[in-house]
Amino acid sequence: MVSAILCFLSVDIIGFRAVALILLLVVSLNAILFDIFPVMLSALLSALIWNFFFIPPILTFHIGSPEDALMFFMYFVIASINAVLTYKIREYDKKRRDEEEKANAIKLYNTLLNSLSHELRTPIATIIGAIDTINDGGNKLTDVNRKVLYSEIETAGTRLNRQVENLLSMSRLEAGFIKPKEDWCDLNELIFTTIKRNKENLLNHSIVFTPNEELPLFKLDIGLLEQVVHNIIHNAVQHTPKGSLIKIEAKHAENSCEVIISDNGGGFPIDKMEAVFNKFYRLNNNIGGTGLGLSIVKGFTEAMNGTIHLQNKTNGGAKFTIKIPAETTTIEAYGNQ
Repeated sequence: MVSAILCFLSVDIIGFRAVALILLLVVSLNAILFDIFPVMLSALLSALIWNFFFIPPILTFHIGSPEDALMFFMYFVIASINAVLTYKIREYDKKRRDEEEKANAIKLYNTLLNSLSHELRTPIATIIGAIDTINDGGNKLTDVNRKVLYSEIETAGTRLNRQVENLLSMSRLEAGFIKPKEDWCDLNELIFTTIKRNKENLLNHSIVFTPNEELPLFKLDIGLLEQVVHNIIHNAVQHTPKGSLIKIEAKHAENSCEVIISDNGGGFPIDKMEAVFNKFYRLNNNIGGTGLGLSIVKGFTEAMNGTIHLQNKTNGGAKFTIKIPAETTTIEAYGNQ
């Protein structure tokens, strides 16, 4: 309607034949936005509007010359064809996008199944094998052998538990159930606790963390931040050679707490820096894992309104910087509350 009014006001300048092109453009735009029936109605109304307001004699449905009558007929045919074709193209593009999304979903599903088939089957086989050996060996097993088998069961159970935790965390993120529960946190203690959780993984690596005694207490979700730090440490252990050094720093930056985790491994390929936070993405398929660890890191960090930045160090290795906005207080003030 607005287009028709503007055309009516400027018809003396552009001519009534040019108006037909403008109205056809409007029909095409409608075909992009609406379903087929509103689009066909738009084509019919545009033809009637062009006839009534623009084809001489105006303000009547009478057409003065055979040439104009032929033009009107051709306009209606072209407008209808244009509407249908534009709609069909839109439907084709939508169908193609749906097929691509379905294919990507299947690909992700297969990736998850392939990852889980390995990540779950291996520790389960270890547990079953160790238990069978204990049962079959009976009194023949030495205490040393029995302890080794128990250790294998414990390690496999921890690995299973980690995969289940990652799957549950990803499900919570996708469902939008992550709501931070803030509490006062000693960041130094949180990092020490997380290092202790990774002690089995750190047997072949060195980790350096010097507590920052000047840090205040931060009000944030302790569980989410601990999982973030845990996943980054675990990722560093998986993707760096034995003997590599993992360094952790804790800082108070303006109104945020900042945790920096770096290593002296090989770093990340520049063209893969963004992809490492995608679900099920694994930089090296020869290394285990479901590819959920760093995507959970990003999701948990953003759930706390924080940011995470990944970069390669100039002297080799990767560096993760997590920054979380948080209220602060001193230990003395907290003790007086």
